[in-house]
Amino acid sequence: MLFVCPLSRLHETVENSGASHMVTLINDGTPVARPPSIAAENHLFLGFNDITEPMDGFLPPNHDIVGRFIAFADAWSQERAMVVHCWAGISRSTAGAYVVACMKRGAGQEAAIAAELRAAAPQATPNSLFVKIADDILGRGGAMSEAIASIGRGASAFEGSPFGLSLS
Repeated sequence: MLFVCPLSRLHETVENSGASHMVTLINDGTPVARPPSIAAENHLFLGFNDITEPMDGFLPPNHDIVGRFIAFADAWSQERAMVVHCWAGISRSTAGAYVVACMKRGAGQEAAIAAELRAAAPQATPNSLFVKIADDILGRGGAMSEAIASIGRGASAFEGSPFGLSLS
């Protein structure tokens, strides 16, 4: 199982889910206290800004960042849950969770997973650049990007609530 949450709910989400793996998708330099139940080697920290086009002084998601994320998710055994979080639990983390679900469930499931994401998290607005790069790396021919575009922008929120996504 895969769980998504904002930074403010990280420790509670890890504890409640029994997660063994954790991904932090947040601005570089943001302090994140790793929960003690997550081994250092099972925590991936990727620092980048939540933007979808280049801006001076900001780092958008790029091929290296998304490639490292995909490699980490691919190596995860799924024996125990994984938590993906960002600052608000709305954009970077929902993009990451969507990518993992697409990887684990396989091609042809992109639209169904996007619909499940919307149902589980009405506020989710996955970072479209992160999804586009993953779509390219995974060879999905635009299916992931199209599915995310089809669910549109999520409901306005200061931060998202923790939620889970099935990987089967």
